[in-house]
Amino acid sequence: MSTFTIFLALIVVVAFLLVVVIMVQNPKGGGLSSSFGGGGTQQLGGVKKTTDFLDKSTWTLATLLLVLILVSNVAINRGDTAVDSKALDLDAPTAQPLPALPDTPAPLPATDNSGTTNTQPEGDK
Repeated sequence: MSTFTIFLALIVVVAFLLVVVIMVQNPKGGGLSSSFGGGGTQQLGGVKKTTDFLDKSTWTLATLLLVLILVSNVAINRGDTAVDSKALDLDAPTAQPLPALPDTPAPLPATDNSGTTNTQPEGDK
């Protein structure tokens, strides 16, 4: 298994975890935070601690995802051969010229004033 494949698998796992952590949060104070107390005086871990944990884990996973994406760029297999740009090659043959156009242009179909094409011959009107 290549290094890039390992990075790709890690990126997918971190992205999935980031989605899960974001979906658990509720911006109006609900979500996982409200299920650990729901307004009572006894709170399991405390709503504030749960919100802080989710906030910190969101930032940590987002930073980890960004770092993995940037580091995975180094792991991409670019091949062993150097590929030079052909756009900068001055010795390369130039493009072939376009074929010559016919001297007489093809007749255009007749149009009436409304802009629609008239397909009937002139004598049938």
